[in-house]
Amino acid sequence: MGAVAVEADGTVVLSVYVQPGATRAGIVGLHGDALKLRVTAPPEDGRANKAVVALLAEACGLAPSAVELVRGATSRRKQFRLSGLTEEELTRRVPAVSGD
Repeated sequence: MGAVAVEADGTVVLSVYVQPGATRAGIVGLHGDALKLRVTAPPEDGRANKAVVALLAEACGLAPSAVELVRGATSRRKQFRLSGLTEEELTRRVPAVSGD
């Protein structure tokens, strides 16, 4: 599948691998078939998930409300639906998605 999947209605779903409790937050690159993200928030009470939403929203130029966790709430492997963004726009805004 790769890090990016496109649903039938054109909505982009991004697979990510999260490293919570990191020293610095950021997009690392690809980790297998997922985009690896580091967040400083601990994996407690959904804090890391909220930090991932904020990081993805900022990187993609979206409002946080346009980034929805759809799978993996308690796992390091997660999937997020990115509303209002095409696969091409995602690749342009977050080059690491394509391995660049």
